[in-house]
Amino acid sequence: MKIIGVGFNYVKHSEELGSAIPTDPVIFLMPETALIQRNQPFFYPDFSTDVQYEVELVVKINRLGKNIAERFANRYYDEIGIGIDFTARDVQRMAVAAGKPWSICKGFDGAAPIGGFINKSELGDVRNISFSLEKNGQIVQQGNSGDMIFSIDSLIAYISRFFTIKIGDLIFTGTPAGVGQVQIGDNLVARIGNRELLNFNVR
Repeated sequence: MKIIGVGFNYVKHSEELGSAIPTDPVIFLMPETALIQRNQPFFYPDFSTDVQYEVELVVKINRLGKNIAERFANRYYDEIGIGIDFTARDVQRMAVAAGKPWSICKGFDGAAPIGGFINKSELGDVRNISFSLEKNGQIVQQGNSGDMIFSIDSLIAYISRFFTIKIGDLIFTGTPAGVGQVQIGDNLVARIGNRELLNFNVR
């Protein structure tokens, strides 16, 4: 099972980090040990002092595929959920400055909490899915899949050029603007529409 991340997939998020708008999807991989499930707590790592939340829609792949045409990509997923792509931003800044990969800052243990999934038939148009993140009862991020630079189907088509996608693979589709720091003691709640799918604490 692979966890595939997408960077800078919303214009305003790219702008808030001072990054250029990508012309092709920015793809990175996370190991399975990054996952946190069933609302288990996130433990703040000892190698960073600037861990930031990034709420994202997560697509669960339901069949094997390679070199998938975008017009057929909708056949490769039935469920969409929500997750947090925790980023050790201080470690990422050093990696970017040195021209190094993002593996440590994005793929450390526990960096990818995920919540429940919803059948896409319940969500209607997958290009119009609203989602949000609350920190300690205050909304800190709001997004809509219609604002993605690269749609879900185009991401699947692009990713499958390079990696065979398999049943159970997860694609984190990018975060909207509003990323920020978490601290020990924080509570994070993520929703698709009004449906709470993820609720956990930082320890």
